[in-house]
Amino acid sequence: MDIPFAESYKIKMVESIRKSTREEREKWINDARYNLFNLSSEQVYIDLLTDSGTGAMSDRQWAAMMTGDESYAGARSYYNMKKALKDILGFDYFLPTHQGRAAENVLFSVLVKSGDIVPGNSHFDTTKGHIEFRSAHAIDCTIDEAFDPENEHPFKGNIDLSKLEDVLKDTPREKTPFIVVTLTNNTAGGQPVSMANIKGVAEMADKYGVKLLFDSARFAENAYFIKTREQGYADKSIKEIVLEMYQYAHYATMSSKKDAIVNMGGFVCFRDEEVFKKASTYNIMFEGFITYGGMSGRDMNALAVGLDEGTEFEYLETRIRQVAYLGQKLDEYNVPYQRPAGGHAIFIDARKVLPNVPKEEYIAQTLGIELYLEAGIRGVEIGTLLADRDPDTRENRYPKMELLRLAIPRRVYTNNHMDVIAAAAKNVYDRRHTITKGYKIKNEAPIMRHFTVELEKA
Repeated sequence: MDIPFAESYKIKMVESIRKSTREEREKWINDARYNLFNLSSEQVYIDLLTDSGTGAMSDRQWAAMMTGDESYAGARSYYNMKKALKDILGFDYFLPTHQGRAAENVLFSVLVKSGDIVPGNSHFDTTKGHIEFRSAHAIDCTIDEAFDPENEHPFKGNIDLSKLEDVLKDTPREKTPFIVVTLTNNTAGGQPVSMANIKGVAEMADKYGVKLLFDSARFAENAYFIKTREQGYADKSIKEIVLEMYQYAHYATMSSKKDAIVNMGGFVCFRDEEVFKKASTYNIMFEGFITYGGMSGRDMNALAVGLDEGTEFEYLETRIRQVAYLGQKLDEYNVPYQRPAGGHAIFIDARKVLPNVPKEEYIAQTLGIELYLEAGIRGVEIGTLLADRDPDTRENRYPKMELLRLAIPRRVYTNNHMDVIAAAAKNVYDRRHTITKGYKIKNEAPIMRHFTVELEKA
């Protein structure tokens, strides 16, 4: 018989997690004002809120932490990280930051100004937040196939080149600081961008004299999908594919808490030395000196090792096949989700699971609360709450999809946990017609409200 697939690692340490009762969870979510972010981690059985900083580091990473150099300036750890970024992404200039949104803050402080237009493929929440905080506008140019959850398009993260050209033709060059390519496209369901699309966007950018920024949080997962889905790349290594991807980028920001498998850290990379020098001033103001930014030496060491491990096929195959396994279980139970399964998460189609909840009552958030009440599983809403309000009209923006993201931490849960998640989702789906009411906002922040919003039953 064929040998079944198994993980490419063995477990050295475990952490106990507690199962709670439904009565406990009802009280806790009420006390949290129906915001899953407000729950204590002890109140969660399986935590799928995010895959950011929640992974398990390897023995090599922990060993590297023990040799971290904590010198304020010019630490060995900085140069270890510098070499890793040069070898894996091909950039000569970089600034370390404490996480991805900090990298955006540093870079955007140099490049984005009021009235600018920033096209891209479904900018994620912090990216859009940093753009709109500066009174600029994020324009989504993702392909239409991305918004049909049943469409099996292999690269639903792609930018529609016709949409992009329409934006570039109508916008003066000086008002377009860059195009954002998000790898993988998180908001659209963890969906990858093809190499052909990257090349097409690069050609379009060159035609109009615009720079390219890669939002790199899950770049290695994107490279895995190129290798396994795109013609001509099956025999290339992940590292070879990554270098080919990044030859087209002028800038790169990264939350290293994802594909570099660390608990904290990030960076911003540059081709242009002048922009690097300008950004260095902001890095010193916001993060720290240019050779440590917001990071300790031990964390820079762990990040350098994580970049190497995270771009190995065996690791990525294990990681992505676990996400696919959860998708297969949901298929067995007919629970609808954004297809095909993404690289880091399953995105359940909340509109189809809860067809009787009005859109004004936050469908995906309602589903997230129901899943938590069912089995103590915490996901995150990728829907109207996250879409926030239009900065001009202050009306709710209703996105094309209402999704509940179940982000799988790296090297943390087993497939038995995936079975629990799928069964809980089935139970909610089976009683979907009894759920007719959602929630309304009691208090919200003026921007990026989903993190701290307070809700009450509608």
